[in-house]
Amino acid sequence: MSRVLGNYLRALRESRGCSPATAGSHIRAHASKISRMETAHVSLKARDVEELLQLYGVAEAERAEIGRLVQRAASPDWWQPYGEVVPDWLQALIGLERDAHLVRTYETQFVPGLLQTVAYARAVVQSGRRLAPAEENAQRVELRLERQRRMAEPGAPVLWALIDEGVLHRPVGGSAVMREQLQHLLDVLRQPGVRLQVASYAASAAATPGAAVTYLRFAQGFLPDVVYLEHMTSAVYLDRLDDVDRYRASLDELSALAATPAASRAILEEALLRYR
Repeated sequence: MSRVLGNYLRALRESRGCSPATAGSHIRAHASKISRMETAHVSLKARDVEELLQLYGVAEAERAEIGRLVQRAASPDWWQPYGEVVPDWLQALIGLERDAHLVRTYETQFVPGLLQTVAYARAVVQSGRRLAPAEENAQRVELRLERQRRMAEPGAPVLWALIDEGVLHRPVGGSAVMREQLQHLLDVLRQPGVRLQVASYAASAAATPGAAVTYLRFAQGFLPDVVYLEHMTSAVYLDRLDDVDRYRASLDELSALAATPAASRAILEEALLRYR
């Protein structure tokens, strides 16, 4: 959330025509501190943020909401016990998941992590980290399951998942694991906080973001959306409006072409028969 709040502060400052030096002087600091706050390289202090919001002319109700988010961003993170197996770039995503209103995800290789069964998650982790100690991989699986549990809590974001049809034909972990995983996806379709669609080969050929993507939107309309792109050893976070708009449009188009949740059920049931 610190990253999102920093982007919000930068956009506000620029829209008001306020220089970093002027903003820094207002909170009795150097311009470099404003830069570090806006790029999430320092922790946000409630007093500094409140004074900047007043300088930028933000209404009281919005200032109060931002204040609550700043306090939440400063609170201890639940994933700290997993710190040794959670790189910084992934910690940021977990924090954004916690604060998001909507999480949209498109996966081309595997079932989305937030919808994986224990056995499937274990197989995915093992395939990507064959040389890692077994206890570390076990922690990675447990972290994934804990993220799932928290996504099921009251007030958790809505999950809108798009899965490429090819995922259903990739026998991760073997037939038994796939049977359990596909049955789990069928069960997920009944959950009110999840929207699941299967994108056929034709749909993903006609419209696709090109790779797996996670798109996060926040209930506070004044906060910018964020796009998350994960690589093997790093991740990229996009928040510039042009970039975010392109990914949102691509996901919207693919969602329109993909099977509806009802039709996706039929596709999943057909896929399940192949692993009997």
